Amino acid sequence: MIKLYYTLTHRVEDFQPLDRTEVRMYVCGPTVYDYAHIGNFRTFIIADLLRRYLKYQGYRLVHVMNITDVDDKIIARAVEQKLTLREYTDKYIGYFFEDFDLLGLQRPEMVPRATDHISEMVDLINCLGRNGHTYKSDGSTYFRISTFDKYGSLSRMNLDGNIAGASDRVDADEYDKENVRDFVLWKAAKPGEPAWETELGNGRPGWHIECSAMSMKVLGESFDIHAGGVDLVFPHHENEIAQSEGATGKPFVRYWVHAEFLMVEGQKMSKSLGNVYTFRDLKAKGYTPRAVRYLLLSGHYRKQLNFTFEGLRQAQTTIERLNDFRNRLAEYQAEPGSTPEMAGLIEKSRRNFEEALDHDLNTAEALAAIHDFTRETNAALNNRSIKSDDQKSLIALVDRFDSVLDIFGATGREYLDSQVQSLVDEREAARRAKDFARADKIREQLTEMGIILEDTKDGVRWRRKK
Repeated sequence: MIKLYYTLTHRVEDFQPLDRTEVRMYVCGPTVYDYAHIGNFRTFIIADLLRRYLKYQGYRLVHVMNITDVDDKIIARAVEQKLTLREYTDKYIGYFFEDFDLLGLQRPEMVPRATDHISEMVDLINCLGRNGHTYKSDGSTYFRISTFDKYGSLSRMNLDGNIAGASDRVDADEYDKENVRDFVLWKAAKPGEPAWETELGNGRPGWHIECSAMSMKVLGESFDIHAGGVDLVFPHHENEIAQSEGATGKPFVRYWVHAEFLMVEGQKMSKSLGNVYTFRDLKAKGYTPRAVRYLLLSGHYRKQLNFTFEGLRQAQTTIERLNDFRNRLAEYQAEPGSTPEMAGLIEKSRRNFEEALDHDLNTAEALAAIHDFTRETNAALNNRSIKSDDQKSLIALVDRFDSVLDIFGATGREYLDSQVQSLVDEREAARRAKDFARADKIREQLTEMGIILEDTKDGVRWRRKK
């Protein structure tokens, strides 16, 4: 049975979904004001791991990941670049999913955008108002946290003396633990900002309300798993609980799952330190998507992972070795038959892999089980002791491992034709807009991917480097 660490109770508990055969899961997705950095992708890769392992264990999955496409940062940058909100966010949503796909993450069943669900947010805020949880001030609507007795349970904050009521409010989309105050649900319109005319007034939603509205619309008022980075425990997830349960009176989420921070060379990621790397930065340095994925999976998700370039180089070597192993196993010329020794190795390796992931997704132990398996199988290949039926079963087990971790396979992820064509089209659009710096950057990216562009009288053609 799968066991997960539940942030609300601070215990590892048996995972028991509401439906014995189906899991409903929500993951806080990107705020699309810039490229996602590797700390963001650690969280998304852990969510992908959880998704894949639940499917491995036979569950059907309804996985939802939102897109935050309106907040303070997005608005400021769209204004700066003289773009509409939609134009700006469409661009970065595209970039995000290019990286998402290359890193081998499976797309969720649904990816709702905040700005497509304004009416659901308004309905939820009105419900909170009817239940006595809101008040208005200067055209904005706030959640009064003193009306929700369980506030602070998830983050285990000591709120004594901090809940002040209507006199202390916070309007910012992001804030720290010093700002334990009533939070904004609906912001009154400001000059030059996008706004929606609703019965709450002309304005836009606060950050927190979107996830409550969208998750409950798709997954129901109570669902199984809500995942995200540990930085979201407060205020975002604390506020989600207050909003959702304040409206429905029902338990919101059964299991809260949070991934720890990613450190870089022993330091917290910070723009001032110049150590905030995007996946694209690493790809430009010659590292493959699978190496990045391997490194971000290599440590237990509840422990801080120290990202280093030496570690990334080692990950690159490891995935090349795994690729070589898989090819060697596939190309081995086996004699007919099977052996009890290989059957024993397969059963032991499968059991060790599953026991590691069953215990709160312990990827470090799961990877150790895989490396033990490859070492023993290589020894058997050297001794010519693997028969044809053994070979098929060994390959099937590698495929089972990879259905969860996606770390075997070609050195460097294969780029889909659709992904290449999307970049070619984007480059042409940049050239038409006379954004030659962007066009040149895309051409460099395609070159790094092994794609050669050819300008012809019929337009741009591309081919793969031989």
